[in-house]
Amino acid sequence: MGVLSTLYTGVAGLMAQGDALGVIGDNIANANTTGFKANRAEFADMIAGGSKIGRGSKLSAVNPILAQGNVDVTERFTDMSITGEGYFVLRGSEGETFTRDGSFHFDKSGLLVTNDGQRVQGFVADSEGRISNKLDDIKFPRALVPAKATKDIKLDINLDSRTSRPKTFDPKNPYDTSHFSTGVEVFDSQGNKHLVNFFFVKTADRAWNYYGLCDGKEITGGKEGEMVTVATGALTFNVDGKLDTETQTSGTLNFTGGAQQGQTIKVDFGDSITTDKGTGALASKQFAKDSDLISWKQDGAPAGSITGFTFSEEGIMSALYSNGKIEDIAQVAVSKFDNPESLIKIGNNRLRESRESGNAAIGGPSRAGRGKVASKSLERSTVDVAIEFVNLIQNQRGFQANAKTVTTTDELLGEVINMKR
Repeated sequence: MGVLSTLYTGVAGLMAQGDALGVIGDNIANANTTGFKANRAEFADMIAGGSKIGRGSKLSAVNPILAQGNVDVTERFTDMSITGEGYFVLRGSEGETFTRDGSFHFDKSGLLVTNDGQRVQGFVADSEGRISNKLDDIKFPRALVPAKATKDIKLDINLDSRTSRPKTFDPKNPYDTSHFSTGVEVFDSQGNKHLVNFFFVKTADRAWNYYGLCDGKEITGGKEGEMVTVATGALTFNVDGKLDTETQTSGTLNFTGGAQQGQTIKVDFGDSITTDKGTGALASKQFAKDSDLISWKQDGAPAGSITGFTFSEEGIMSALYSNGKIEDIAQVAVSKFDNPESLIKIGNNRLRESRESGNAAIGGPSRAGRGKVASKSLERSTVDVAIEFVNLIQNQRGFQANAKTVTTTDELLGEVINMKR
């Protein structure tokens, strides 16, 4: 029986080495597969029951080598890679699956998908552009964003404290009856741009009035060439030249051309000490230097069409529009596992969680040990072809040696049969 057992031992070795050759062949075949992790065949010996004599070997496990693959730069914005631990989260007909392959694209429905149609998941932005905790499909952003009427104007100016006081403001002759003037652009509800000229008149030491005027042709009921007052208010400063109070007495605009009537605009000059309970440090000043506009901004915008995308270090995808607006789309979700080596391969570069892998801990990139996500890049396969060729030769020799065990045993069995003759 010993010779016959040797035959079974050799066959077991052939099967184990053959399986190992299959693992190596699979690695070589996936040397250029995006995000592929090389696998390693691991063997275990076999013992006959109640005996110390071995009965060959078997393939005990095929475990992935979860090393970081090299990251190649690409030209497509929707290509993504993970540096560090984690997997992209996908959803489709097979439920929730995971992948390291970031070869994504937008399909005809505007969904970000994999090459086999799995929907990429992320934490989507709400209507205000804030990233929420809702995990959902990532969708192509709006191709056109509507116009936004100006609601707030912020001015940072210096008004010359050396200015003489005697002047009475006349809206029909504003430039000659004011001490300082500047202009800012605003938008109506249809996205049309309008110029509002602000005029400042010193009324007392550390006290100023301001007037916002528009050309009458832009205001309902106005006449071209005649200025119409649309905003008024007053400013006071303390002895250090810092803004103390700011009072707005009017700021309603009725632009022509079918725009919304009664558009209200708030004029803000900074963190005034009394009015805003601020320090006055980040506010308009009254210093003994020439009056000047330091900076200004307003929150309106014309309608805009999408021109491109950006991708932040936190994995947030944002759309760029022709009107200068940046709108967040979603934050790409990344999953983490306690034992990622036990994830189950299901093909198409996708994995599914198992009991041994633990549940997916899904969150944002670069948090709680999850890796960083980068755009315009793909993670290469971790297969080293040179190493695989060495392994191939070693397992080939192992296979040949086990085959020699089988042929030798066969010869011995032949001699046993001939002994009877």
